[in-house]
Amino acid sequence: MPHTLLLIGMQVLYMIGALGLAAYGMQALLLTIVKIRADRISKDPVSPTLAATALSSPRDCSAWPAVTVQLPVYNEVHVVGRLIDACAKLDYPPSRLLIQVLDDSTDGTTALAESRAVFWQRRGVDVQVLHRSDRTGFKAGALKQGMSAASGEFIAVFDADFAPLPDFLQRTIPTFLNENGNDIGFVQTRWTHLNDGFSPLTRAQALALDGHFVVEQAARHSIAMPFGFNGSAGVWRRACIENDAVGGWQDDTLCEDLDLSYRAQLAGWRGVYLDEVEAPAELPPQLLAFKRQQFRWAKGSVATLRKLGASVWSGGWSMPKRTAAYLHLGGYLIHPLLLLLLLVTPLLMLYGGQPYWPLAYLSLVSIGPPALYALAQRRLHPQNWLRRWAYLPLLMLLGMGLSLSNSVAAVQALLGRTGPFLRTPKFRVEGQSGAWRHSGYALALEPLVVAEIFLALYAGVSCYIAAVNGQWWNLPFLAFYFCGYALVAGVGLHEARIGRPARSQSEKPHARLFRARNLVKFQ
Repeated sequence: MPHTLLLIGMQVLYMIGALGLAAYGMQALLLTIVKIRADRISKDPVSPTLAATALSSPRDCSAWPAVTVQLPVYNEVHVVGRLIDACAKLDYPPSRLLIQVLDDSTDGTTALAESRAVFWQRRGVDVQVLHRSDRTGFKAGALKQGMSAASGEFIAVFDADFAPLPDFLQRTIPTFLNENGNDIGFVQTRWTHLNDGFSPLTRAQALALDGHFVVEQAARHSIAMPFGFNGSAGVWRRACIENDAVGGWQDDTLCEDLDLSYRAQLAGWRGVYLDEVEAPAELPPQLLAFKRQQFRWAKGSVATLRKLGASVWSGGWSMPKRTAAYLHLGGYLIHPLLLLLLLVTPLLMLYGGQPYWPLAYLSLVSIGPPALYALAQRRLHPQNWLRRWAYLPLLMLLGMGLSLSNSVAAVQALLGRTGPFLRTPKFRVEGQSGAWRHSGYALALEPLVVAEIFLALYAGVSCYIAAVNGQWWNLPFLAFYFCGYALVAGVGLHEARIGRPARSQSEKPHARLFRARNLVKFQ
């Protein structure tokens, strides 16, 4: 009897994991279909091209509203100059533009930012560096404090790894000014990549982000489903942020951007996604940095789900809209489901269970993610989309390998455990050039690697069990886990080793001051 109950319990857990993954696979498939249909229909009536006809040249100050560009930075020596220079070159009336560098740095970033601010101030661009001595509220706290000194009715936000194009404001601000745009609270643009060709890792990241923006964001927007502000390369209507029903920037999640955008939509404001407006940004070239970024995004999005889940249910949205919101906010819950399947599958095989039947979902809905990524690449790169899409197996391995780290993040969020905002280091790696390993920002290995090595071995043993028991249908599934965890753990160990000399140098007492003086000197 205990054996039977245990077997039933494991089968139930396996079914939960398999059906959960099927739900997310179905979501990807539906969004892909929605995007294909949307491409065949007329574009969104709120078009920056149409709205711009009501405005004159950017040189005519009277036609353009005042805009504040906020740049939250924290220890970004390598890229803060690039960021400030790009924003200072925005083609917008200087008298209507304020650039705020919201600086929480504790290294040479502040000196470098102040140097670039002076450089542009002498050329008529209003660049202000607002330095905080503490990081209260992290990024959300910096944005909130910056609002008190901001001018104008629109707020553009760029993270440190971005380099916006000169026409960014010209192509986004008119969207708000359209006669049907009074209820638009925010505009999100599409991220592009400064260094997608740097390595297989950046290729895989670009594939994932392209799928998110080109298909997921565009599809949700096209059918008026809730979607999120991505934290950068977007513009907010100040009245929306300050609306009492919205509540402004809040720091109780690590995804203050997703949190604010959902509160805004629940309060009746509308978001607009502009797929045709590009915003170049740098992808993390270090796997450990990418892993940290994913941990923060996973924890923040699930924390937002925990915070706003009841509001989504009672907010007056239709059932399809609620369902889409829950699947969106809970997107990173796919990682605990992946981990659950790995842990249960070999136990089921040992106890004589049949874990393969729920995997029938793979025959249909599992084509959703590959189709989504293929569609994105065909739209962006019709000449060589297949070569870019070929990095999908690597992306899948990374997803498997990060499932433990992201599961820890999701569980912490569900339990309400807070933590510091751990930044993703940027190294100014552009194109195929750059040497992140020589930077003091290179991340060290975390203790979680021990568990990842264990899970790689666990998956390897599971492959052996499947082979011995003749359950060949489980072998590809389990082999992906083995390769994914081995990849993440192995590359992490390698990166930590090659980056150790740079980290040791950066920890010397004089290193930060020396670096700051020289960076300012040679600008």
